[in-house]
Amino acid sequence: MAYELSTNNGFEVLYLNDKAEEIWLEKLENKVSKLVRISTLGFDWKNHLKRDIGIVFQKTKAMQKLLRSKNVEVNNIYITPHTPVDSWEELKKPMVIQDKHLIKMKTFYISGEDVLSEVNRLEETLAVSLPNENEEQTGEQREESMLRYKMELRRTIEEKRRKEQHVFSHGKPIITYLLIVINAIMFLLLELNGGSENTKTLLEFGAKYNPAILDGEWWRIFSSMFLHIGLLHFASNMLFLYYFGSLAERIYGSTRFFIIYILAGIGGGVTSFALMTNLSAGASGALYGLFGAFLYFGIIYKRLFFQTIGKDILVLLALNIGLGFILPQLDYTAHLGGLVAGFIAAAIVHLPKKKKPLIQVISFVGYVVLIVAMFLFGADHNQGNATYHLMDIERLLEQDRYEEVVASATKGLEKPDDLEAILLFQRSYALIKLGEVEQATKDLEKCVEILDNPEDLPEAYYNLAILYNNAGDERAKELISKAYEANPSNDDIEELYKLITGDTVE
Repeated sequence: MAYELSTNNGFEVLYLNDKAEEIWLEKLENKVSKLVRISTLGFDWKNHLKRDIGIVFQKTKAMQKLLRSKNVEVNNIYITPHTPVDSWEELKKPMVIQDKHLIKMKTFYISGEDVLSEVNRLEETLAVSLPNENEEQTGEQREESMLRYKMELRRTIEEKRRKEQHVFSHGKPIITYLLIVINAIMFLLLELNGGSENTKTLLEFGAKYNPAILDGEWWRIFSSMFLHIGLLHFASNMLFLYYFGSLAERIYGSTRFFIIYILAGIGGGVTSFALMTNLSAGASGALYGLFGAFLYFGIIYKRLFFQTIGKDILVLLALNIGLGFILPQLDYTAHLGGLVAGFIAAAIVHLPKKKKPLIQVISFVGYVVLIVAMFLFGADHNQGNATYHLMDIERLLEQDRYEEVVASATKGLEKPDDLEAILLFQRSYALIKLGEVEQATKDLEKCVEILDNPEDLPEAYYNLAILYNNAGDERAKELISKAYEANPSNDDIEELYKLITGDTVE
């Protein structure tokens, strides 16, 4: 029966125990996983049969993730010369168990006088035609046929296992090791040129820095995925890449793996650019892209995924996403962006020997549209973010681009949040450099008015004191006194304090 169902009726053998006493088969039909479980065990009592039916339900629940549909129908078939001695026919009635998803079961007991009627009921349920037993065969011939069928079923299962093992052997982790070497070299260069936690060094080597990206240095989205901030960041990411990169490269092959890694890294970088203004670096976006690639693999090879890496991948993914939201130093936007980009990238390259041209073209177009849309959104979002403008101002001041400082500060002051005072201070400094003292004075006056405590920004009081003193305004004395009280160790403040007040500082 099992041989007939698997050979001529589209059923796939899921399990065959050593003694061939139990066989499980599956067929996807009308979005329903139709299971056939065949057992040669006989039962003397109804309770024993009922207990076995309960075990079948439990086994079905356990294997649900391996099935191709959430809707499951089980056809539980017993082929045995023994029937229970007590009344058991009620167990033939259709049964239903409500778990997360509905599981339906029908039981067939092919034995004794009920053989023909049960076979007919089974054929009607499965919509198949099973061959009649050849009565002309001798007992020895039947045994030979049974042995041949068992061997054929085992051969089918072994072939299936061989193909499944081949899924994990499409490439050697050459690119994985190469990426680790490149990341290690870049980390060493950072450490030798000021340190991997030094902002200036990170900027020089290509960390993600939104003002520079909008100024034309778009390559930072790419280069930042090869830089790491601190030894722990580098070590943890490389350990992840060693284990999961190797696995992904074996599944997808080296070329596909490299494409997935790069596209996921770009996706993570663009998402971080769009949603996070702070300086950042790291391979996390690309690494989360591997999670996305594993999830895509799970869609194509659902049963194999859950039989092998599926549970571990889902647990690790949930844990890492949770940590991304809990730990503020982690750029969770790059993680999530990389995850989505990695999934789409996997659909673009698809799995070896599983080409789907339409899906691949749609995925490629979708990836490009999402990246462009996210970048444009990020450009607009950054322009309306006060933190971005403050970062931009620091960069522009280093380059003496004072007119652009004024423009950036003015834009940031449209929605300053709690950065109004520092933005006014920075704009006033640029205005002073441009000779626009009157406007600079107004900015500093408003800045000082906003500040609750001179210690928050004593430089504002110091600069305003200079302007007042140059204009002969008596308020200069009060302002420099506050600046000195807030920061008496600053030489410039101390010198101006002595000049304006005439006091001697001990």
